[in-house]
Amino acid sequence: MKDLNANFTGFDSNRRNFIKTASLGAMAMSFPMPSIPDFLKDDPMGIVVHSYAARWHSDTPSSKYPGFENALSLMQHCKAIGAGGVQTVVNGWATDFAKQVRDVREKTGLYLEGSIALPKSKDELAKFESEVLAAKEAGASLLRTACLSGRRYVNFKTKEEFQEFRKNALQSIELAEPIVRKHKIKLAVENHKDWTAKELEAIIVNLGSEWVGVTLDFGNNLSFMENPNEVIETLAPYAFSTHVKDMGVKSYADGFLLSEVPLGEGVVDLKSAVALCKKHNPDINFSLEMITRDPLEIPTLTESYYNTFDHLSGLEVARIDRLIHKNEFKGELPHVTGMSKEEQLAYEEHNVLACLSYSRNSLGLV
Repeated sequence: MKDLNANFTGFDSNRRNFIKTASLGAMAMSFPMPSIPDFLKDDPMGIVVHSYAARWHSDTPSSKYPGFENALSLMQHCKAIGAGGVQTVVNGWATDFAKQVRDVREKTGLYLEGSIALPKSKDELAKFESEVLAAKEAGASLLRTACLSGRRYVNFKTKEEFQEFRKNALQSIELAEPIVRKHKIKLAVENHKDWTAKELEAIIVNLGSEWVGVTLDFGNNLSFMENPNEVIETLAPYAFSTHVKDMGVKSYADGFLLSEVPLGEGVVDLKSAVALCKKHNPDINFSLEMITRDPLEIPTLTESYYNTFDHLSGLEVARIDRLIHKNEFKGELPHVTGMSKEEQLAYEEHNVLACLSYSRNSLGLV
Protein backbone atom coordinates (compact mmCIF):
# COMPACT_ATOMS: atom_id res chain seq x y z
CA MET A 1 0.00 0.00 0.00
CA LYS A 2 1.38 3.39 -0.98
CA ASP A 3 1.74 6.51 1.15
CA LEU A 4 -1.27 8.67 0.34
CA ASN A 5 0.76 11.81 0.96
CA ALA A 6 3.37 10.83 -1.62
CA ASN A 7 3.93 13.07 -4.60
CA PHE A 8 1.45 12.41 -7.36
CA THR A 9 3.73 10.88 -9.98
CA GLY A 10 3.22 8.31 -12.67
CA PHE A 11 -0.47 9.13 -12.62
CA ASP A 12 -1.57 7.57 -15.91
CA SER A 13 0.28 4.34 -15.21
CA ASN A 14 -1.14 4.09 -11.69
CA ARG A 15 -4.60 4.87 -13.01
CA ARG A 16 -4.41 2.02 -15.52
CA ASN A 17 -3.07 -0.34 -12.87
CA PHE A 18 -5.94 0.47 -10.52
CA ILE A 19 -8.56 -0.24 -13.17
CA LYS A 20 -6.83 -3.46 -14.18
CA THR A 21 -6.38 -4.84 -10.64
CA ALA A 22 -9.87 -3.84 -9.53
CA SER A 23 -11.33 -5.63 -12.53
CA LEU A 24 -9.22 -8.73 -11.92
CA GLY A 25 -10.25 -8.72 -8.27
CA ALA A 26 -13.91 -8.65 -9.24
CA MET A 27 -13.37 -11.54 -11.66
CA ALA A 28 -11.59 -13.59 -9.02
CA MET A 29 -14.38 -13.07 -6.49
CA SER A 30 -17.02 -14.26 -8.97
CA PHE A 31 -15.16 -17.33 -10.25
CA PRO A 32 -16.19 -20.00 -11.21
CA MET A 33 -19.60 -18.55 -12.12
CA PRO A 34 -19.40 -16.82 -15.52
CA SER A 35 -20.22 -13.13 -15.46
CA ILE A 36 -23.46 -12.16 -17.19
CA PRO A 37 -22.93 -9.88 -20.18
CA ASP A 38 -24.09 -6.33 -19.55
CA PHE A 39 -26.68 -6.47 -22.32
CA LEU A 40 -28.40 -9.42 -20.61
CA LYS A 41 -28.44 -7.91 -17.13
CA ASP A 42 -29.84 -4.71 -15.67
CA ASP A 43 -31.15 -4.45 -12.14
CA PRO A 44 -33.72 -1.88 -11.03
CA MET A 45 -32.35 1.20 -9.31
CA GLY A 46 -31.93 0.83 -5.56
CA ILE A 47 -32.43 3.32 -2.74
CA VAL A 48 -29.89 5.03 -0.47
CA VAL A 49 -31.23 5.35 3.07
CA HIS A 50 -30.81 9.15 2.93
CA SER A 51 -33.57 9.28 0.31
CA TYR A 52 -35.81 8.63 3.30
CA ALA A 53 -34.26 11.17 5.67
CA ALA A 54 -37.68 12.15 7.05
CA ARG A 55 -38.95 8.61 7.40
CA TRP A 56 -35.79 6.95 8.76
CA HIS A 57 -36.30 6.48 12.53
CA SER A 58 -39.32 8.80 12.28
CA ASP A 59 -41.53 9.06 15.37
CA THR A 60 -44.29 10.84 13.45
CA PRO A 61 -47.48 8.78 13.75
CA SER A 62 -48.53 8.11 10.16
CA SER A 63 -50.62 5.29 8.78
CA LYS A 64 -49.55 6.01 5.18
CA TYR A 65 -45.85 6.60 5.84
CA PRO A 66 -44.80 4.70 8.97
CA GLY A 67 -41.22 5.27 10.08
CA PHE A 68 -38.46 2.84 9.17
CA GLU A 69 -37.14 1.47 12.44
CA ASN A 70 -34.15 -0.27 10.88
CA ALA A 71 -32.77 -1.82 7.71
CA LEU A 72 -35.42 -4.55 7.70
CA SER A 73 -38.39 -2.21 7.31
CA LEU A 74 -36.48 -0.12 4.77
CA MET A 75 -35.73 -3.22 2.68
CA GLN A 76 -39.32 -4.44 2.81
CA HIS A 77 -40.61 -1.07 1.65
CA CYS A 78 -38.05 -0.80 -1.13
CA LYS A 79 -39.06 -4.23 -2.40
CA ALA A 80 -42.72 -3.18 -2.33
CA ILE A 81 -42.10 -0.09 -4.51
CA GLY A 82 -40.01 -2.00 -7.04
CA ALA A 83 -36.51 -0.88 -6.09
CA GLY A 84 -33.59 -3.21 -6.79
CA GLY A 85 -31.74 -2.87 -3.51
CA VAL A 86 -30.68 -0.64 -0.64
CA GLN A 87 -27.61 1.13 0.64
CA THR A 88 -28.02 1.54 4.39
CA VAL A 89 -26.09 2.38 7.54
CA VAL A 90 -24.28 -0.44 9.34
CA ASN A 91 -23.87 0.60 12.97
CA GLY A 92 -24.16 -1.63 16.00
CA TRP A 93 -25.55 -4.60 14.11
CA ALA A 94 -25.47 -7.66 16.36
CA THR A 95 -24.86 -11.04 14.72
CA ASP A 96 -28.52 -12.00 15.09
CA PHE A 97 -29.67 -8.79 13.40
CA ALA A 98 -27.17 -9.22 10.58
CA LYS A 99 -28.62 -12.67 9.97
CA GLN A 100 -32.13 -11.20 9.86
CA VAL A 101 -30.96 -8.69 7.26
CA ARG A 102 -29.42 -11.53 5.26
CA ASP A 103 -32.70 -13.49 5.41
CA VAL A 104 -34.73 -10.52 4.16
CA ARG A 105 -32.18 -9.79 1.45
CA GLU A 106 -32.27 -13.37 0.22
CA LYS A 107 -36.08 -13.55 0.28
CA THR A 108 -36.56 -10.24 -1.50
CA GLY A 109 -33.68 -10.61 -3.96
CA LEU A 110 -32.51 -7.08 -3.21
CA TYR A 111 -28.87 -6.10 -3.41
CA LEU A 112 -27.40 -4.78 -0.16
CA GLU A 113 -24.67 -2.18 0.22
CA GLY A 114 -23.53 -1.00 3.64
CA SER A 115 -22.62 2.49 4.76
CA ILE A 116 -19.93 2.67 7.42
CA ALA A 117 -17.86 5.24 9.32
CA LEU A 118 -14.09 5.23 8.93
CA PRO A 119 -11.89 4.59 11.98
CA LYS A 120 -10.44 7.86 13.27
CA SER A 121 -7.62 6.15 15.14
CA LYS A 122 -6.21 2.72 15.97
CA ASP A 123 -8.49 2.70 19.02
CA GLU A 124 -11.50 2.47 16.67
CA LEU A 125 -10.19 -0.40 14.54
CA ALA A 126 -11.92 -3.12 16.57
CA LYS A 127 -15.30 -1.40 16.18
CA PHE A 128 -14.68 -0.83 12.48
CA GLU A 129 -13.77 -4.47 11.93
CA SER A 130 -16.84 -5.69 13.83
CA GLU A 131 -19.06 -3.58 11.57
CA VAL A 132 -17.28 -4.88 8.47
CA LEU A 133 -17.95 -8.43 9.67
CA ALA A 134 -21.60 -7.64 10.43
CA ALA A 135 -22.08 -6.19 6.96
CA LYS A 136 -20.43 -9.22 5.39
CA GLU A 137 -22.61 -11.56 7.47
CA ALA A 138 -25.68 -9.70 6.19
CA GLY A 139 -24.51 -10.18 2.61
CA ALA A 140 -23.44 -6.64 1.79
CA SER A 141 -21.55 -6.49 -1.49
CA LEU A 142 -19.52 -3.43 -0.47
CA LEU A 143 -19.25 -0.61 2.06
CA ARG A 144 -19.73 3.06 1.23
CA THR A 145 -17.97 5.61 3.42
CA ALA A 146 -17.29 9.35 3.58
CA CYS A 147 -14.47 11.36 5.11
CA LEU A 148 -16.50 14.44 6.10
CA SER A 149 -20.02 14.74 7.48
CA GLY A 150 -20.32 18.45 6.73
CA ARG A 151 -19.31 20.65 3.81
CA ARG A 152 -15.77 21.78 3.10
CA TYR A 153 -16.63 25.43 2.46
CA VAL A 154 -18.59 25.55 5.75
CA ASN A 155 -16.45 23.41 8.06
CA PHE A 156 -13.05 24.93 7.28
CA LYS A 157 -12.17 28.61 7.38
CA THR A 158 -8.52 28.31 6.32
CA LYS A 159 -6.34 26.09 4.14
CA GLU A 160 -4.51 25.01 7.30
CA GLU A 161 -7.74 23.68 8.81
CA PHE A 162 -8.47 21.77 5.63
CA GLN A 163 -4.94 20.34 5.46
CA GLU A 164 -5.32 19.03 9.02
CA PHE A 165 -8.59 17.36 8.01
CA ARG A 166 -6.91 15.94 4.91
CA LYS A 167 -4.08 14.43 6.95
CA ASN A 168 -6.53 12.77 9.35
CA ALA A 169 -8.82 11.55 6.56
CA LEU A 170 -5.96 9.91 4.69
CA GLN A 171 -4.85 8.24 7.91
CA SER A 172 -8.37 6.87 8.39
CA ILE A 173 -8.42 5.39 4.89
CA GLU A 174 -4.99 3.84 5.44
CA LEU A 175 -6.21 2.30 8.72
CA ALA A 176 -9.32 0.88 7.05
CA GLU A 177 -7.67 -0.61 3.96
CA PRO A 178 -5.95 -3.64 5.57
CA ILE A 179 -9.22 -4.65 7.24
CA VAL A 180 -11.37 -4.56 4.11
CA ARG A 181 -8.56 -6.30 2.21
CA LYS A 182 -8.39 -8.99 4.92
CA HIS A 183 -12.14 -9.63 4.75
CA LYS A 184 -12.37 -9.18 0.97
CA ILE A 185 -15.10 -6.56 0.94
CA LYS A 186 -14.74 -3.36 -1.06
CA LEU A 187 -14.71 0.10 0.50
CA ALA A 188 -16.08 2.95 -1.60
CA VAL A 189 -15.18 6.52 -0.60
CA GLU A 190 -17.81 9.08 -1.58
CA ASN A 191 -17.15 12.51 -3.07
CA HIS A 192 -19.10 14.02 -0.17
CA LYS A 193 -18.53 17.78 -0.47
CA ASP A 194 -15.04 17.20 0.88
CA TRP A 195 -12.84 16.34 -2.11
CA THR A 196 -12.69 17.76 -5.60
CA ALA A 197 -12.89 15.07 -8.26
CA LYS A 198 -9.15 15.26 -8.95
CA GLU A 199 -8.31 15.14 -5.24
CA LEU A 200 -10.36 11.98 -4.71
CA GLU A 201 -8.93 10.42 -7.87
CA ALA A 202 -5.42 11.08 -6.56
CA ILE A 203 -6.25 9.54 -3.18
CA ILE A 204 -7.55 6.33 -4.75
CA VAL A 205 -4.72 5.99 -7.26
CA ASN A 206 -2.00 6.75 -4.72
CA LEU A 207 -3.44 4.20 -2.30
CA GLY A 208 -3.15 1.56 -5.01
CA SER A 209 -5.56 -0.94 -3.46
CA GLU A 210 -8.07 -2.95 -5.47
CA TRP A 211 -10.27 -2.94 -2.34
CA VAL A 212 -10.71 0.84 -2.09
CA GLY A 213 -12.55 2.82 -4.75
CA VAL A 214 -15.28 5.44 -5.06
CA THR A 215 -18.95 5.90 -4.33
CA LEU A 216 -19.68 8.25 -7.20
CA ASP A 217 -22.22 10.90 -6.24
CA PHE A 218 -23.57 12.38 -9.44
CA GLY A 219 -24.24 15.87 -8.05
CA ASN A 220 -22.31 16.76 -4.90
CA ASN A 221 -19.38 18.46 -6.61
CA LEU A 222 -21.55 21.12 -8.17
CA SER A 223 -21.17 22.72 -4.74
CA PHE A 224 -17.45 23.04 -5.61
CA MET A 225 -18.30 24.69 -8.94
CA GLU A 226 -17.31 21.51 -10.79
CA ASN A 227 -19.31 20.43 -13.81
CA PRO A 228 -21.10 17.24 -12.69
CA ASN A 229 -20.64 15.54 -16.04
CA GLU A 230 -16.87 16.13 -15.91
CA VAL A 231 -16.77 14.86 -12.31
CA ILE A 232 -18.48 11.66 -13.45
CA GLU A 233 -15.98 11.24 -16.29
CA THR A 234 -13.10 11.63 -13.82
CA LEU A 235 -14.36 9.27 -11.11
CA ALA A 236 -16.30 6.62 -13.05
CA PRO A 237 -13.16 4.49 -13.67
CA TYR A 238 -12.85 4.00 -9.88
CA ALA A 239 -16.55 3.69 -9.00
CA PHE A 240 -17.67 0.70 -6.95
CA SER A 241 -21.08 2.20 -6.16
CA THR A 242 -23.19 5.25 -6.96
CA HIS A 243 -25.45 7.91 -5.55
CA VAL A 244 -27.76 8.67 -8.45
CA LYS A 245 -29.26 12.14 -8.31
CA ASP A 246 -30.17 15.11 -10.43
CA MET A 247 -29.48 18.67 -9.33
CA GLY A 248 -31.49 21.85 -9.71
CA VAL A 249 -29.74 25.23 -9.51
CA LYS A 250 -30.99 28.76 -9.01
CA SER A 251 -29.19 32.04 -8.36
CA TYR A 252 -29.45 33.86 -5.03
CA ALA A 253 -27.74 36.95 -3.60
CA ASP A 254 -24.51 35.26 -2.43
CA GLY A 255 -24.16 32.62 -5.14
CA PHE A 256 -26.52 29.84 -6.12
CA LEU A 257 -28.99 27.44 -4.55
CA LEU A 258 -28.45 23.72 -5.06
CA SER A 259 -31.06 21.04 -4.58
CA GLU A 260 -31.70 17.41 -5.39
CA VAL A 261 -34.63 17.32 -7.81
CA PRO A 262 -36.55 14.42 -9.40
CA LEU A 263 -34.44 12.66 -12.01
CA GLY A 264 -34.60 14.28 -15.43
CA GLU A 265 -35.40 17.76 -14.10
CA GLY A 266 -31.86 18.98 -13.38
CA VAL A 267 -28.47 19.58 -14.99
CA VAL A 268 -26.88 16.11 -14.74
CA ASP A 269 -26.58 14.08 -17.95
CA LEU A 270 -27.98 10.93 -16.35
CA LYS A 271 -27.98 8.70 -19.42
CA SER A 272 -24.32 9.42 -20.07
CA ALA A 273 -23.49 8.93 -16.37
CA VAL A 274 -25.16 5.53 -16.22
CA ALA A 275 -23.53 4.41 -19.47
CA LEU A 276 -20.08 5.53 -18.33
CA CYS A 277 -20.35 3.79 -14.96
CA LYS A 278 -21.50 0.57 -16.62
CA LYS A 279 -18.66 0.79 -19.13
CA HIS A 280 -16.06 0.83 -16.35
CA ASN A 281 -17.91 -1.50 -13.96
CA PRO A 282 -20.62 -3.65 -15.57
CA ASP A 283 -21.71 -4.99 -12.16
CA ILE A 284 -22.16 -1.60 -10.51
CA ASN A 285 -25.43 -0.89 -8.69
CA PHE A 286 -27.28 2.36 -9.24
CA SER A 287 -28.66 3.69 -5.96
CA LEU A 288 -30.93 6.72 -5.72
CA GLU A 289 -30.08 9.48 -3.26
CA MET A 290 -33.03 11.85 -3.62
CA ILE A 291 -32.83 13.93 -0.44
CA THR A 292 -36.02 15.95 0.01
CA ARG A 293 -35.03 19.10 1.90
CA ASP A 294 -34.57 22.84 1.56
CA PRO A 295 -32.04 23.95 -1.07
CA LEU A 296 -28.42 24.36 0.02
CA GLU A 297 -26.87 27.81 -0.24
CA ILE A 298 -23.57 27.72 -2.15
CA PRO A 299 -21.99 31.13 -1.34
CA THR A 300 -19.74 31.46 -4.38
CA LEU A 301 -19.88 35.28 -4.32
CA THR A 302 -18.27 35.44 -0.88
CA GLU A 303 -14.51 35.49 -0.32
CA SER A 304 -14.64 32.89 2.46
CA TYR A 305 -16.05 30.25 0.09
CA TYR A 306 -12.69 30.05 -1.72
CA ASN A 307 -10.47 29.81 1.38
CA THR A 308 -9.68 26.09 0.96
CA PHE A 309 -9.87 25.86 -2.83
CA ASP A 310 -7.16 26.25 -5.43
CA HIS A 311 -8.72 24.23 -8.26
CA LEU A 312 -10.73 27.03 -9.85
CA SER A 313 -9.42 29.36 -12.53
CA GLY A 314 -11.34 32.44 -13.58
CA LEU A 315 -12.36 30.63 -16.76
CA GLU A 316 -13.70 27.64 -14.83
CA VAL A 317 -15.74 29.87 -12.52
CA ALA A 318 -17.17 31.63 -15.56
CA ARG A 319 -18.08 28.31 -17.20
CA ILE A 320 -19.99 27.07 -14.16
CA ASP A 321 -21.64 30.45 -13.70
CA ARG A 322 -22.81 30.25 -17.30
CA LEU A 323 -24.07 26.67 -16.78
CA ILE A 324 -26.07 27.79 -13.74
CA HIS A 325 -27.64 30.79 -15.43
CA LYS A 326 -28.42 28.83 -18.59
CA ASN A 327 -30.04 25.97 -16.67
CA GLU A 328 -31.83 27.70 -13.82
CA PHE A 329 -34.59 25.54 -12.40
CA LYS A 330 -38.03 26.55 -13.60
CA GLY A 331 -40.23 27.46 -10.66
CA GLU A 332 -39.36 26.82 -7.04
CA LEU A 333 -36.71 24.33 -6.02
CA PRO A 334 -37.96 21.57 -3.71
CA HIS A 335 -38.27 22.67 -0.08
CA VAL A 336 -39.89 21.40 3.11
CA THR A 337 -40.03 24.54 5.26
CA GLY A 338 -43.65 25.26 6.13
CA MET A 339 -44.83 21.69 5.54
CA SER A 340 -46.34 19.52 8.24
CA LYS A 341 -44.53 16.28 9.12
CA GLU A 342 -47.14 14.29 7.20
CA GLU A 343 -46.75 16.54 4.17
CA GLN A 344 -42.97 16.10 4.28
CA LEU A 345 -43.34 12.33 4.38
CA ALA A 346 -45.76 12.39 1.45
CA TYR A 347 -43.52 14.71 -0.59
CA GLU A 348 -40.49 12.53 0.10
CA GLU A 349 -42.31 9.41 -1.09
CA HIS A 350 -43.60 11.22 -4.17
CA ASN A 351 -40.07 12.23 -5.14
CA VAL A 352 -38.65 8.72 -4.63
CA LEU A 353 -41.41 7.14 -6.72
CA ALA A 354 -40.99 9.74 -9.48
CA CYS A 355 -37.27 8.95 -9.64
CA LEU A 356 -37.87 5.20 -9.77
CA SER A 357 -40.32 5.72 -12.63
CA TYR A 358 -37.77 7.82 -14.53
CA SER A 359 -35.05 5.22 -13.98
CA ARG A 360 -37.25 2.53 -15.52
CA ASN A 361 -38.63 4.56 -18.40
CA SER A 362 -35.62 6.68 -19.35
CA LEU A 363 -32.49 4.97 -17.99
CA GLY A 364 -33.41 1.35 -18.68
CA LEU A 365 -32.88 0.29 -15.06
CA VAL A 366 -35.56 -2.40 -14.92
